[in-house]
Amino acid sequence: MDTLQHLMGGFAVALTPVNLLVAAIGAFLGTIVGMLPGLGPINGVAILMPLAFALKLPPETALILLAAVYIGCEYGGRISSILLNVPGDAGAIMTALDGHPMAKKGLGGVALSISAWSSFVGSIVATIGIVLFAPLLARWALAFGPAEYFALMCFAFACIAGLMGDAPMKAALAAIIGLSLSTVGLDSNSGVYRFTGGDVHLSDGIQFIVVVIGVFSISEILLMLEQHHSSAGLIRETGRNMFNLKEMAQTWWATVRSSLVGFVVGVLPGAGATIASAMTYSMEKRLAGDTGTFGEGDIRGVAAPEAANNASAAGSFVPMLTLGVPGSGTTAVMVGALSLYNITPGPALFTQQPALVWGLIASLFIGNVMLLLINIPLVGVFTRILRVPNWLLVPGILAISAVGVYAVHATTFDLVLMSVLGLIGYLLRKQGVPMAPLILGFVLGDLMEQNLRRALSITNGELGILVESPISIGLWVGAVTMVLLPPLVRVWTRRQAG
Repeated sequence: MDTLQHLMGGFAVALTPVNLLVAAIGAFLGTIVGMLPGLGPINGVAILMPLAFALKLPPETALILLAAVYIGCEYGGRISSILLNVPGDAGAIMTALDGHPMAKKGLGGVALSISAWSSFVGSIVATIGIVLFAPLLARWALAFGPAEYFALMCFAFACIAGLMGDAPMKAALAAIIGLSLSTVGLDSNSGVYRFTGGDVHLSDGIQFIVVVIGVFSISEILLMLEQHHSSAGLIRETGRNMFNLKEMAQTWWATVRSSLVGFVVGVLPGAGATIASAMTYSMEKRLAGDTGTFGEGDIRGVAAPEAANNASAAGSFVPMLTLGVPGSGTTAVMVGALSLYNITPGPALFTQQPALVWGLIASLFIGNVMLLLINIPLVGVFTRILRVPNWLLVPGILAISAVGVYAVHATTFDLVLMSVLGLIGYLLRKQGVPMAPLILGFVLGDLMEQNLRRALSITNGELGILVESPISIGLWVGAVTMVLLPPLVRVWTRRQAG
C-alpha cells in the first residue's frame, strides 16, 4: 500500500506541465540521437546534462529529462539498424540481424512498428518491476562479485555460438577478432601499452564507434556498391507500415520473455543491454527451432532484442537508485548529474528524496507512452529513407559515419582505421562471417578481462574462486549447455533422418 501511495505521489510530480513538456522534449531528442550511428544514449545524456544544469532545472525535472533521453535513444537505435544495417549503438546490433532482412523484403515499416511496440512492452514490464522488486533485486545484485560477472560474460559468449546455427565456428572466429581488438591500448592494471605498434593514436585503445561504423557501415556501403543498382539495392516497399494482429500474437510471448530477462540483466551493474539482447535473441532462436527463420527476417528476431534492450535500460535504474551503483554507462552519467545537485543516490534516497525517486519512476511510464505515440506515426517518415537511391544514400551514410568517427578524437587516424576495419568487415561478410559476434566480443572483452583479474587478485591467482558460488556454477553449466547442446541435437536429428 505504501508503494502505491508513493507511486501516486510520483505521478503528481511527473504530470506537472513543466515535467510533461520536458519528458516529451527528451523523448523526441533521444529518438533522434539514437538513430544517428555511434552516438547512443551515453552521448545523448552527456550532451544534455550541462544544459539541464545551466537552465537551473529542479533535480527531479533534470532527472526526468535525462531519463527520457535515455529511453528515447533505446527506441531510436533500431531505426538505422533496421533500415540501413548500421546499429545506432551496441544494444541495437541484434536487431539488425533480422530487422534489415525484413527491410529488404519490403517490411521495413512492419519491423519498425513491431520494434516500437516491443520496446514499449519491455520498458513498461521493467518499470513495473522497479516498482515491485527494486529493493529485493538490489540485494540480489550484491551477490554478483567479479567471479560471477566473469561467468556471466562467458555465458554471453556461449550464447553467441548459437547465432550462426550450423556455422558456429564462424561466429567463434568473429568473437575472437572482437576480443583481440578490445585488448589494444593501455593496460589499466600494469600501465603497459599493448598491441599499439608504438602508435600514440592507439594508446587509448580502439574506440567503439570506430569499430561499429567500420564493420557495419563501411562494409554495408561496399556491399551496396557491389550491387551496381541505381535504386536502394534489394530493398523495396509494400506500403504497409504497421504490424497486424497476427504478427503481434506471433511475437507476444517472445516479447514478454525477453522483457523479463532484459530487466533481470539490467539490474546487474555493468551488464547492460548488449548482453540482454544477445541472450534473448539466442534464447528465442533456440525456442523457435526449425519453425524460425532467424537471420532471414524473422519478426521475433526484431521483437525479442528490442524488448530486452529497453527492459535492460529501465532495469539499470534499480542499482543506481537503491545502491548508488550505476547499472550502465548512461546511468553513470546520470549519477554525475545528481552530484551536481549535491544528491547522492543510495538506500537513503527513497526516504530523503521520495519526490525525485518516485517522480522519475512515474515519468518512465509516461515517457514510454509518449515514445510509442511519437514513433508509430513516424514509421512512414522513417521508411522513406528506403526510397533514396544508392547514388545519394551511400554518400549520405558515409558522411554521417565519417563525422561521427571524427568527432571522437578529431583525428584522421580514426577515419583511416575505420576504413581498414570496414574493408576487413566486408571481406569477412563475403565469407559468411557474422559481424554481431565481433562487436559483442569487442564490447564485452574489456569487462571480461577486468572481472577475471579482480577475481584472481582476491585469491592470489587461485582459479577455484570462479566456481565457488552457486551463481557461478549455474552460469558455467548454462554456458557449457549452450555450447554442446546444439551440435548434439543436430547429430541426433541427422541420425533420426538417416
